[in-house]
Amino acid sequence: MKILLLNRKRIWTVSIVLILALSSIIFTQMNNDGIIGVFSNNRELPIYCVDTSDKKLSISFDAAWGCQYTDDILNTLDKYNVKTTFFLVGFWVDKYPDKVKEIYKRGHDIGNHSSNHPHMSALDEMQITNELMKTHEKIKAITGHDANLFRPPFGDYDNLLIQTCRKNGYYTIQWDVDSLDWKELGVQQVVDRVTKNVKSGSIVLFHNNAKYVSQYLPLVIERLLSEGYKIVPISELIHKDNFYIDHTGKQMKRDKS
Repeated sequence: MKILLLNRKRIWTVSIVLILALSSIIFTQMNNDGIIGVFSNNRELPIYCVDTSDKKLSISFDAAWGCQYTDDILNTLDKYNVKTTFFLVGFWVDKYPDKVKEIYKRGHDIGNHSSNHPHMSALDEMQITNELMKTHEKIKAITGHDANLFRPPFGDYDNLLIQTCRKNGYYTIQWDVDSLDWKELGVQQVVDRVTKNVKSGSIVLFHNNAKYVSQYLPLVIERLLSEGYKIVPISELIHKDNFYIDHTGKQMKRDKS
Protein backbone atom coordinates (compact mmCIF):
# COMPACT_ATOMS: atom_id res chain seq x y z
CA MET A 1 0.00 0.00 0.00
CA LYS A 2 2.85 2.38 0.83
CA ILE A 3 4.47 1.61 -2.52
CA LEU A 4 1.19 2.33 -4.31
CA LEU A 5 0.82 5.66 -2.50
CA LEU A 6 4.40 6.61 -3.31
CA ASN A 7 3.88 5.79 -7.00
CA ARG A 8 0.74 7.92 -7.07
CA LYS A 9 2.57 10.83 -5.45
CA ARG A 10 5.41 10.45 -7.94
CA ILE A 11 3.02 10.44 -10.90
CA TRP A 12 1.23 13.51 -9.48
CA THR A 13 4.51 15.33 -8.96
CA VAL A 14 5.73 14.53 -12.47
CA SER A 15 2.39 15.69 -13.92
CA ILE A 16 2.62 19.00 -12.07
CA VAL A 17 6.18 19.52 -13.32
CA LEU A 18 5.14 18.80 -16.92
CA ILE A 19 2.19 21.22 -16.69
CA LEU A 20 4.43 23.95 -15.30
CA ALA A 21 7.02 23.30 -18.00
CA LEU A 22 4.39 23.47 -20.75
CA SER A 23 3.00 26.70 -19.28
CA SER A 24 6.49 28.15 -19.28
CA ILE A 25 6.98 27.26 -22.95
CA ILE A 26 3.68 28.87 -23.91
CA PHE A 27 4.56 31.99 -21.96
CA THR A 28 7.93 32.35 -23.65
CA GLN A 29 6.25 32.06 -27.05
CA MET A 30 4.25 35.23 -26.37
CA ASN A 31 5.47 38.37 -28.07
CA ASN A 32 4.16 41.67 -29.42
CA ASP A 33 2.68 39.91 -32.41
CA GLY A 34 0.42 37.72 -30.30
CA ILE A 35 0.69 34.13 -29.13
CA ILE A 36 2.45 31.64 -31.36
CA GLY A 37 1.04 28.18 -30.73
CA VAL A 38 3.51 25.89 -29.04
CA PHE A 39 3.03 23.25 -31.72
CA SER A 40 2.97 25.68 -34.67
CA ASN A 41 5.63 25.93 -37.34
CA ASN A 42 5.79 29.72 -36.90
CA ARG A 43 4.28 30.05 -40.36
CA GLU A 44 4.50 33.50 -41.88
CA LEU A 45 1.37 35.01 -43.36
CA PRO A 46 0.79 37.43 -46.24
CA ILE A 47 -1.45 40.48 -45.88
CA TYR A 48 -5.09 39.43 -46.14
CA CYS A 49 -6.56 42.67 -44.83
CA VAL A 50 -5.46 45.73 -42.87
CA ASP A 51 -6.35 47.07 -39.45
CA THR A 52 -7.51 50.65 -39.97
CA SER A 53 -9.72 53.13 -38.14
CA ASP A 54 -10.69 54.69 -41.47
CA LYS A 55 -13.64 53.37 -43.47
CA LYS A 56 -11.59 52.38 -46.49
CA LEU A 57 -10.84 49.23 -48.45
CA SER A 58 -9.23 48.05 -51.67
CA ILE A 59 -10.47 46.17 -54.69
CA SER A 60 -8.05 44.35 -56.95
CA PHE A 61 -7.97 42.55 -60.27
CA ASP A 62 -5.79 39.59 -61.20
CA ALA A 63 -4.86 39.58 -64.88
CA ALA A 64 -3.50 36.37 -66.32
CA TRP A 65 -5.68 35.34 -69.26
CA GLY A 66 -7.60 37.56 -71.60
CA CYS A 67 -8.17 41.29 -71.94
CA GLN A 68 -11.71 41.46 -73.27
CA TYR A 69 -13.19 43.54 -70.43
CA THR A 70 -10.18 45.57 -69.34
CA ASP A 71 -11.29 48.76 -71.10
CA ASP A 72 -14.75 48.45 -69.53
CA ILE A 73 -13.14 48.11 -66.11
CA LEU A 74 -10.94 51.15 -66.61
CA ASN A 75 -13.83 53.25 -67.90
CA THR A 76 -16.02 52.25 -64.95
CA LEU A 77 -13.26 53.09 -62.49
CA ASP A 78 -12.82 56.47 -64.19
CA LYS A 79 -16.56 57.11 -63.99
CA TYR A 80 -16.55 56.73 -60.20
CA ASN A 81 -13.08 58.24 -59.74
CA VAL A 82 -11.89 55.03 -58.08
CA LYS A 83 -8.30 53.78 -58.08
CA THR A 84 -7.51 50.10 -57.67
CA THR A 85 -4.73 47.54 -58.01
CA PHE A 86 -4.05 45.23 -60.95
CA PHE A 87 -1.84 42.18 -60.43
CA LEU A 88 -0.25 41.22 -63.75
CA VAL A 89 1.34 37.96 -64.88
CA GLY A 90 4.45 38.25 -67.02
CA PHE A 91 3.00 36.59 -70.11
CA TRP A 92 -0.04 38.92 -69.87
CA VAL A 93 2.34 41.89 -69.80
CA ASP A 94 4.07 40.50 -72.90
CA LYS A 95 0.79 40.11 -74.75
CA TYR A 96 -0.85 43.40 -73.72
CA PRO A 97 1.88 46.01 -73.15
CA ASP A 98 -0.45 48.83 -74.24
CA LYS A 99 -2.97 47.82 -71.56
CA VAL A 100 -0.22 47.78 -68.95
CA LYS A 101 0.68 51.31 -69.94
CA GLU A 102 -2.97 52.41 -69.91
CA ILE A 103 -3.64 50.91 -66.45
CA TYR A 104 -0.67 52.77 -65.05
CA LYS A 105 -1.50 55.97 -66.91
CA ARG A 106 -4.96 56.04 -65.34
CA GLY A 107 -3.48 56.01 -61.87
CA HIS A 108 -3.89 52.42 -60.72
CA ASP A 109 -1.42 50.29 -58.80
CA ILE A 110 0.35 47.67 -60.84
CA GLY A 111 1.30 44.61 -58.83
CA ASN A 112 3.32 41.54 -59.72
CA HIS A 113 1.48 38.22 -60.18
CA SER A 114 4.52 36.10 -61.19
CA SER A 115 6.02 35.36 -64.57
CA ASN A 116 4.35 32.07 -65.47
CA HIS A 117 1.56 31.65 -62.88
CA PRO A 118 3.02 28.62 -61.04
CA HIS A 119 2.34 27.22 -57.59
CA MET A 120 4.95 29.27 -55.77
CA SER A 121 5.31 26.91 -52.81
CA ALA A 122 6.72 24.29 -55.18
CA LEU A 123 9.68 26.53 -56.11
CA ASP A 124 13.08 27.09 -54.51
CA GLU A 125 14.41 30.54 -53.69
CA MET A 126 16.14 31.06 -57.04
CA GLN A 127 13.03 30.06 -58.97
CA ILE A 128 10.84 32.34 -56.85
CA THR A 129 13.23 35.23 -57.43
CA ASN A 130 13.15 34.60 -61.19
CA GLU A 131 9.34 34.55 -61.19
CA LEU A 132 9.32 37.84 -59.32
CA MET A 133 12.05 39.75 -61.04
CA LYS A 134 11.31 38.83 -64.66
CA THR A 135 7.86 40.38 -64.37
CA HIS A 136 9.25 43.21 -62.25
CA GLU A 137 11.60 44.21 -65.05
CA LYS A 138 8.88 43.94 -67.69
CA ILE A 139 6.55 46.21 -65.75
CA LYS A 140 9.34 48.70 -65.13
CA ALA A 141 10.35 48.74 -68.79
CA ILE A 142 6.81 49.73 -69.78
CA THR A 143 5.84 52.07 -66.94
CA GLY A 144 9.09 53.11 -65.26
CA HIS A 145 7.50 51.88 -62.03
CA ASP A 146 9.17 49.53 -59.53
CA ALA A 147 6.34 47.23 -58.42
CA ASN A 148 6.40 46.21 -54.77
CA LEU A 149 3.13 44.29 -54.34
CA PHE A 150 3.06 40.56 -55.10
CA ARG A 151 0.05 38.27 -55.21
CA PRO A 152 0.93 34.58 -55.45
CA PRO A 153 -1.01 32.64 -58.10
CA PHE A 154 -3.76 30.45 -56.65
CA GLY A 155 -3.13 32.17 -53.31
CA ASP A 156 -0.39 29.57 -52.83
CA TYR A 157 2.47 30.54 -50.51
CA ASP A 158 4.86 29.34 -47.83
CA ASN A 159 7.46 30.92 -45.57
CA LEU A 160 10.12 30.83 -48.28
CA LEU A 161 7.92 32.77 -50.69
CA ILE A 162 7.13 35.51 -48.19
CA GLN A 163 10.76 35.76 -47.08
CA THR A 164 12.01 35.89 -50.69
CA CYS A 165 9.44 38.57 -51.55
CA ARG A 166 10.63 40.58 -48.57
CA LYS A 167 14.25 40.26 -49.66
CA ASN A 168 13.28 41.68 -53.04
CA GLY A 169 11.31 44.60 -51.61
CA TYR A 170 7.84 43.10 -52.04
CA TYR A 171 4.79 42.94 -49.77
CA THR A 172 2.90 39.67 -50.25
CA ILE A 173 -0.81 40.38 -50.73
CA GLN A 174 -3.78 38.05 -50.46
CA TRP A 175 -7.45 38.95 -49.95
CA ASP A 176 -10.13 38.52 -47.31
CA VAL A 177 -13.11 38.83 -49.67
CA ASP A 178 -13.18 36.55 -52.71
CA SER A 179 -15.81 37.60 -55.24
CA LEU A 180 -15.71 34.13 -56.84
CA ASP A 181 -16.37 35.93 -60.12
CA TRP A 182 -14.43 33.22 -61.98
CA LYS A 183 -17.26 30.78 -61.20
CA GLU A 184 -19.61 32.81 -63.43
CA LEU A 185 -22.51 32.49 -60.99
CA GLY A 186 -24.13 35.70 -62.18
CA VAL A 187 -24.09 39.41 -61.40
CA GLN A 188 -26.12 39.58 -58.20
CA GLN A 189 -24.21 36.75 -56.56
CA VAL A 190 -20.97 38.68 -56.93
CA VAL A 191 -22.52 41.94 -55.72
CA ASP A 192 -24.02 40.28 -52.65
CA ARG A 193 -20.94 38.26 -51.81
CA VAL A 194 -18.68 41.31 -51.88
CA THR A 195 -20.90 43.92 -50.27
CA LYS A 196 -22.08 41.62 -47.46
CA ASN A 197 -18.58 40.54 -46.46
CA VAL A 198 -16.38 43.65 -46.71
CA LYS A 199 -15.27 45.67 -43.72
CA SER A 200 -12.83 48.50 -43.18
CA GLY A 201 -9.40 47.33 -44.33
CA SER A 202 -10.71 44.61 -46.64
CA ILE A 203 -8.97 43.55 -49.84
CA VAL A 204 -11.37 42.27 -52.49
CA LEU A 205 -10.36 39.84 -55.24
CA PHE A 206 -11.74 40.25 -58.77
CA HIS A 207 -10.46 39.08 -62.14
CA ASN A 208 -10.06 41.36 -65.13
CA ASN A 209 -11.59 38.87 -67.54
CA ALA A 210 -14.48 37.58 -65.44
CA LYS A 211 -17.59 37.10 -67.55
CA TYR A 212 -19.87 39.57 -65.75
CA VAL A 213 -17.32 42.12 -64.58
CA SER A 214 -18.71 44.92 -66.75
CA GLN A 215 -22.09 44.47 -65.06
CA TYR A 216 -21.22 43.75 -61.45
CA LEU A 217 -18.38 46.25 -61.03
CA PRO A 218 -20.47 49.47 -61.17
CA LEU A 219 -23.05 47.92 -58.84
CA VAL A 220 -20.40 46.93 -56.29
CA ILE A 221 -18.73 50.35 -56.44
CA GLU A 222 -22.04 52.22 -56.06
CA ARG A 223 -23.01 50.10 -53.05
CA LEU A 224 -19.65 50.51 -51.33
CA LEU A 225 -19.59 54.26 -51.90
CA SER A 226 -23.16 54.62 -50.69
CA GLU A 227 -22.17 52.80 -47.48
CA GLY A 228 -19.43 55.34 -46.88
CA TYR A 229 -16.40 53.34 -47.94
CA LYS A 230 -13.44 54.99 -49.62
CA ILE A 231 -11.90 52.70 -52.24
CA VAL A 232 -8.12 53.05 -52.45
CA PRO A 233 -5.26 51.19 -54.12
CA ILE A 234 -3.61 48.55 -51.96
CA SER A 235 -0.46 50.68 -51.80
CA GLU A 236 -2.51 53.30 -49.91
CA LEU A 237 -4.23 50.76 -47.67
CA ILE A 238 -1.31 48.80 -46.24
CA HIS A 239 1.21 49.90 -43.62
CA LYS A 240 4.65 50.20 -45.20
CA ASP A 241 6.71 49.72 -42.04
CA ASN A 242 6.50 49.13 -38.29
CA PHE A 243 3.80 46.46 -38.66
CA TYR A 244 3.10 42.82 -37.96
CA ILE A 245 0.63 40.25 -39.26
CA ASP A 246 -1.70 38.67 -36.71
CA HIS A 247 -2.86 35.04 -36.78
CA THR A 248 -5.76 35.89 -39.12
CA GLY A 249 -3.59 37.59 -41.73
CA LYS A 250 -4.61 41.10 -40.69
CA GLN A 251 -1.80 43.63 -40.98
CA MET A 252 -1.50 45.52 -37.70
CA LYS A 253 0.41 48.70 -36.95
CA ARG A 254 2.84 48.33 -34.05
CA ASP A 255 2.40 50.55 -31.04
CA LYS A 256 5.38 52.91 -31.19
CA SER A 257 5.40 53.15 -27.42
